[in-house]
Amino acid sequence: MNTPKQRVTVLGSTGSVGVSTLDVIARHPERFEVFALSAATKVDEMLAQCAQFSPQFAVMASAPHAALLAEKLKQSNLKTRVLTGKDAIEKIASHDEVDAVMAAIVGAAGLGPCLAAARAGKRLLLANKEALVVSGELFMRTVREGGATLLPIDSEHSAIFQSLPEDPSTWARRIDKIILTASGGPFRTRAPDTLGTVTPEQACAHPNWVMGRKISVDSATMMNKALEVIEARHLFGVSPEQIEVVIHPQSVVHSMVQFTDASVIAQLGTPDMRVPIAVGLAWPERIESGAARLDFRQMASLTFDAPDAALFPGLGLAWHALRAAPGTTAVLNAANEVAVEAFLDRRLRFDRIHAVNMETLETVAPSKPASLADLLALDASARAAANAAALRFAA
Repeated sequence: MNTPKQRVTVLGSTGSVGVSTLDVIARHPERFEVFALSAATKVDEMLAQCAQFSPQFAVMASAPHAALLAEKLKQSNLKTRVLTGKDAIEKIASHDEVDAVMAAIVGAAGLGPCLAAARAGKRLLLANKEALVVSGELFMRTVREGGATLLPIDSEHSAIFQSLPEDPSTWARRIDKIILTASGGPFRTRAPDTLGTVTPEQACAHPNWVMGRKISVDSATMMNKALEVIEARHLFGVSPEQIEVVIHPQSVVHSMVQFTDASVIAQLGTPDMRVPIAVGLAWPERIESGAARLDFRQMASLTFDAPDAALFPGLGLAWHALRAAPGTTAVLNAANEVAVEAFLDRRLRFDRIHAVNMETLETVAPSKPASLADLLALDASARAAANAAALRFAA
């Protein structure tokens, strides 16, 4: 008896995670089919994906990009329907015909579709860490109430998930500590007082991983790890004090769990996002990902060090935000998105990203968000404060 194919929506299909997801799907046409795709502005890339995967829907973020894609699809005699806007993205994330949703839209913009997929009870493959950082308990409650299956796709959280027992009800009594590994990015050996001259091109040149520009900058500041600490706290139900970060430049050990008996289980692999994507798509089974195999005979060493607080001051903001008033993590995320955008636009020095984040946390007093509307209002307030701070700290 043939097993029905799993129908997948890929949100952010033209980004690095989206492209890797489609690569894994293409390797298993007997298991998966693409139901819908979404992208922001990359019309030609979306056209090529529609030609290869024949999705029912393609969503572009703006009407002009949607119109251009529709015309190109018509010229190519392709039948994919083109939609546009926030409501359309939420529609393809929660559609009755969808089994799984890859949530790979960068930043807080991915929150609405993630919540829509969770409410609809989908298998939600979460590559958008910001959605959980912003909404925290609201997000996890929506997952529970919707009966969704939440599978982390960040390499670190996937590693933790793979290292834990399958029954989440046993985690609290078994976990002693979660250890997140960080490559340290391109500047881990630089002196802190030299970071003012860092360019966007240098910050986006990650030594191990192929990533988008925003997450590459976050890796260089280690704000990505701060966001991952917040994400891990919600995903695995541990206290902030039970999460530790170590620098592991080789990016072979993707994260570890230390258990109450002092044993440690780690997940290892090559630095290739197709591995956690394949885990999420097929869980609890295993499928070919396309990633290269580890060859332990070729490894010179695996090293682990404590993060340098002077070089990566943003990392400590994770624990600060988790201990502060509810909503503080949403403020931190909004501030960081604004600061990184200003840096990439060459309006802010690299070493002032942290200053914008700190000033925004000191300026915006969050109240406990009880709904998506509350979160969006808090996000808007934090962005306004961060933009004002970025102007004061302008390059």
